[in-house]
This record gives sequence, structure tokens and C-alpha cells, in this order.
Amino acid sequence: MSRRRYVIARCAGIGFAGLVAPPLQAEEVALEEISVTSDKPARRAGEGAAAGPNSPGSVGVLPVVSDRFSTVTVVSGAELARSQPTSLGEALFDKPGLSATTFAPGSASRPMIRGLDNHRVRILENGTGVQDMSDLGEDHAVPINPLINDRIEVIRGPAGLRYGSQAVGGVVSVENNRIPTSLPPGGVAGRVTTGYSAVDNGRNVAATVDAGSDNVAVHADAFRSAADDYNTPLGIQRNSFNESQGGAFGASYLFDRGFVGLSFSHFDSVYGIPGLGSAAQRTRLDPVQDKLQARGEVRPLDGPFAAIRFWAGGSNYRHNEFGTDANGVEGIEAVFKNRAAEGRIEFDHVPVETALGTLSGQLGFQADRRKLRISGAEGGLLRPTDTRVQAAYLFEELALGGGLRFQAAGRIEGNRVAGTQALFPADFLPDGPGDEPVESRRIRRFAPKSASFGALQDLPYGFVGNLTGSYVERAPTSPELFSRGPHEASATFEIGDPNLRPERARTVEVAIRRADGPFRLDATGYVTRYTGFVYKRLTGFTCGDTFDSCGIGGGDLRQVAYSQAGATFAGAEIASQIDLVPVGDGFAGLSAQYDFVRAQFDDGRFVPRIPPHRVGGGVFLRADGWFAQISLLHAFAQTQTGALETPTPGYNDLKAEIAYSRPLDPAVYGLSEVTLGLRGTNLLDDVIRNAASFRKDEVVLPGRNLRLFLTARF
Repeated sequence: MSRRRYVIARCAGIGFAGLVAPPLQAEEVALEEISVTSDKPARRAGEGAAAGPNSPGSVGVLPVVSDRFSTVTVVSGAELARSQPTSLGEALFDKPGLSATTFAPGSASRPMIRGLDNHRVRILENGTGVQDMSDLGEDHAVPINPLINDRIEVIRGPAGLRYGSQAVGGVVSVENNRIPTSLPPGGVAGRVTTGYSAVDNGRNVAATVDAGSDNVAVHADAFRSAADDYNTPLGIQRNSFNESQGGAFGASYLFDRGFVGLSFSHFDSVYGIPGLGSAAQRTRLDPVQDKLQARGEVRPLDGPFAAIRFWAGGSNYRHNEFGTDANGVEGIEAVFKNRAAEGRIEFDHVPVETALGTLSGQLGFQADRRKLRISGAEGGLLRPTDTRVQAAYLFEELALGGGLRFQAAGRIEGNRVAGTQALFPADFLPDGPGDEPVESRRIRRFAPKSASFGALQDLPYGFVGNLTGSYVERAPTSPELFSRGPHEASATFEIGDPNLRPERARTVEVAIRRADGPFRLDATGYVTRYTGFVYKRLTGFTCGDTFDSCGIGGGDLRQVAYSQAGATFAGAEIASQIDLVPVGDGFAGLSAQYDFVRAQFDDGRFVPRIPPHRVGGGVFLRADGWFAQISLLHAFAQTQTGALETPTPGYNDLKAEIAYSRPLDPAVYGLSEVTLGLRGTNLLDDVIRNAASFRKDEVVLPGRNLRLFLTARF
């Protein structure tokens, strides 16, 4: 028996033994605290209220973050262990206001926020950028396996100013303990999660271990996921397999007023690109990333600063794109390389008592550099580029009393983007054979400026109201400026515009939230007005591998040109939950959700690839270690389509889940808790097409699926 199968079998055996063992009456289950880092740094260990059976940290309780100026969606580690997604997009796909690209479901599926993706959604891991190439193409995976994470936070609103203008759409912040910030209780703690899914013969296993003594804490984790081509109601989705593995090791030195730590992580994967042409050519990618991260904090006893924190990270990323040519010979079509480094430091000043109230805030500085290089047959997509960013930002919060708070924030950047521009004809058509664009070296410099203002007011019955306004400028990225050739994996011929202007977004957002009590609500409405919105415009032409083939009908690559236009995005996202009937030590109740985004250019055309209206609800039960729920999410047909885009039919996604958790005696079983469950998705076996995907006409999402999962903690 292989070592991996031995570990799974041993954990399963211990788990089943624990489920039939008598319950421990004296031991109380410790529930994981949700610590949101959107507007303020995470709490120190032990801070905050203790979690109770109906607290936001409890299994099945809707986590509502009501004390922040930003809208925050939290996916807890317990939910990740039950759903076992293999990509960030899969983990967030059905949350209100969120979607995913699903270019290759289960692997290359990047999160979308309010209809925005790629260069407007920043992905972070423990405070620094993920430093991959997923923003360059929808076929590129994010090198993060969600199973080893403690939680995922999706942040919209003014807190994005902390992380850069590329976060104008929002931030997906992945939090784990790869750099420990405290000693685990008892000196050692960990968990093992494993599962199996029927729709794709999917196998997952992940393990984390934290240990420490005196002033030193260490962390180690490892994961492996593998799946075959998945089933759909229309048959097998060919070339949809995926496999990934990796791990990390980190250590921290802890002292009375802070800590400093370092971690190293490795990720490698291989996955196929589904779709007619990609499946026929057996297109696949194999991303590999090595990353080094550092993090630290000190809280001085006196002086002007209450806390000083820093984050730093650097990585080497690479992936090959494989495929077969017309003669059936397989080879590497392109090699994508990314080298990146980033650093950020923040100073929390000591709260100041003013005539109006208490003033607190943070001053921060950030710098990063990114080098992109593409070689091989697809090297024409983008010549080598070098992007450098330096920035400063300031957050100030004034607490006036009576539950009223104001926040003001500002950020200024200096962006330098160097690359090779290609000058194409205005109609993007060649004059004849051998006609290729003229190239020259070019450096663009930008100075984006952003600001926001917000008000937060406590209301009767535990409600909190929030009103924010923001102005954000975003500098164009190197792919938007300098793209100039074929991208086989995405079947596009991409043309950048080296003369793009900075994109400007003005947003007004209003929200009402209730986090505590039997009724929990998270409702937000927003309007964003874009000036110079940058988007990928399908020209209607096709190309081969060179520009001189464009427009003659001989190529199978869709020509895409980066363009700018004024646009307005408006939408709402609502999630709610109510406990109705006491059952044992918990409740049975109802949940509901709704979201939509309407995106339209100033000339009346619709912005392409926008998610549809969605509405859903269900019933749940959480009591005496049991959690069960049944829910239905209905997506309406998307008929508000962009130019050359086809409508997308609606669908129904019926889900059901049952799980049982039992505390155990570590002295007897070696474990402190075990959770076993079964989860079903798309139980109606409906044909689900994602309106936000470039491949929606070729790629159907997985059909009916049952997943068995097990989590053991020690």
C-alpha cells in the first residue's frame, strides 16, 4: 500500500472508530475564530470574544462582518474541508457577488468579483501577492490549493487601497499559518483532510502540523489532489483532468511584543484545457512555483506607534503549454516565466483623543517588481516586460461615539511599465502576406491616485449601516499595453494598446448588516462609473499564429483587441440566515441569497462575460455535532450579452449535505475531533454553463456529484 493511501486509510479508520465511540461529556469543542484583516490587522492570539455554539465561527453559521467599512465575504476552513475545492474559483463560485472564470473547471478557474476579473482582482496569500500569471490568461491556474488554508476572505470597497490599484474590483485574501503567529495549545496541533468525489474520480488529501515551544513556532503542510476528466449531463468533458501537489515549511520567533517569521512553499500541477480544439490537441499546462515569504510585527510599549508590521515575498513561477501539431506530434508551444518580489510595511499610530472623538489609523508603504517572459512558439504573445510599483497609503478612522465612525483613506502610486510595443493597423487587418506590426521599445509611466470616505453607524436591533464612496485610478498592465500575438491555450490572438490611459472608477456603496442573534444579514448595493474601462474586445476576425494570417479565414484563433470605453456597473448582493426552531444545542432554520450585476457601456452595449441574476435558498440543521442542509441556487438566463457573444441559458443547482463531528479523547485516539460527511452538488444533473466564461459554448460544468469527506484534528 502506498504511503498516501496508508495515511488516508488510517485516518478513516480512526474517524469511524471515533464516530461510534461514546461522546466525551467533559470536553468542549474549540471553534475556530474568524479574524478579518480587511481594514485592520489580525488580532493577536487570545483576543476577541470566545466562540459559542451560534457564533460566526460555528459550522453552518453565516459569517457576517459588520464592523468593517468594506464588504467582506468569509469562507472558513471548516467549509473548505467540506466542499474540498481544488481552485479558488471553485471555492467562491456560488457566493453572492462572486463568480469564476471556469476556463478549466477544477484548475484554471480564477475568482471574479462583481463581474470583474484578471487585472482588477488581486489575489493575496498571507498579505502579499500570489505572484503568478493567472491575470495574464484565463487558462492559467492560481498556484494555491484551498485545502491547506484556514480561511478565504473576499474584500470589496475602500480596504482595497491597501493593496494597490489592481485591486479596484476587490481582493481575494488567502490566510494560512505558514508563518506562525502564536504557539499552538498543548505545543502541537494539526489536521488531516481527505475526500473522494464521484463525478471525476477526484482524490484529495491535505495535512497541516503546527508545533512550538518557548519562543519558536514551526509549521508544515502538504497536499495532493488528482481528478480524471469529469462527467456532465452531455457526457465526458474531455481533457478536463487535473493534478496538483505541494507543501510548505515555516518558522517564527515569538517575543513579548511581537514576532518575526519566514516560510518557503512549493506548488506544482498539471491540468488539461477542455474545449473542442484544446481537447483535440491535448493541450495541457504544468505550472510550478517556489515562493519565499516573510512577515513580522512589533508593538512598542511607548512612542508614536502602537504597532509596526511588515510583509515581504518573492517567487519564481514557470509553466509550459503543451499541445500537438497538425501531424500529431506533441511538443511545448510556449514557456511562461514570472519573477516577482513585493514588500509592504505599515505603522499604526497611537490613538489620539480629539474634541470629536478617538482618531486611529495606519500609514503604509509598498513596493513590488514583476518580470514577465514568454518563449517558444508562442513567444510572440508578449515580449519581455518589467513592471515596477512604489506606493504610499494612509487610513484614518474617527470614532465619534454613539456607534458612529468615519474613515478616510488615500493612496498614491508610481508605476513604470517597460516592454515592446507593436503598432497594428486601426482595423487590425494586414495589408498582405508577410505584413507584421512594427515593434519598438517603450516605457510607460503612471501615477495613479485613489481616495475613499466611509461612514459606519450602529442601528437598533443589532443592525449596522454603512455608506462609502471611492475614487480609484488603475494603471494599465503590461499585457494590456504590449500583447501582440497568439495564445494557443485560450485560442486567442491578443492585441494590446500601448497608448491606453489610466482607468478611473467612481463607486458609491451602501450596506446594512447584522452579525449576531437568530437573524443574520449581509446586504450591499453599489454603483461604479468607469472612465476608460479596459476590456477585451472580440473584433470578429480569426487569425493563425502570425498577424499576416488575420482576417483571411484560415486561422482558428479569435482576434481580441484591448480597448477602452466608459461603462457603468450596478448591482446588489444579499445573504441571509435565520434560526427558527431550537433543536438540541442548536437550531433548524432557513437561508437565502440573491445577487446581480448589470454592466453597460455608455453607448448602450453590454459589457461581455457578466454573471447572471441568481437567487437561492434552503433549509439547514446544526445540532449535537450534526450539520445538514439542502439548498437550491437558480441562475437566470443571461441575455444581456456583449458584441459577438452568445446568450447563456439559466440553470438550477441543487445541493445537499450531511456531516457529523465528534470530539475525542486524544489520550485514547490520538485525535481531538473527527468530522465525516457526504455532500452532493448539481443533484438535478442540470446543464450548467457559466456566462462569465470564454468557453461557455464548449465547456459544461460538472454534472451530478457526490463527495465523501473526512477531517481529523489532533
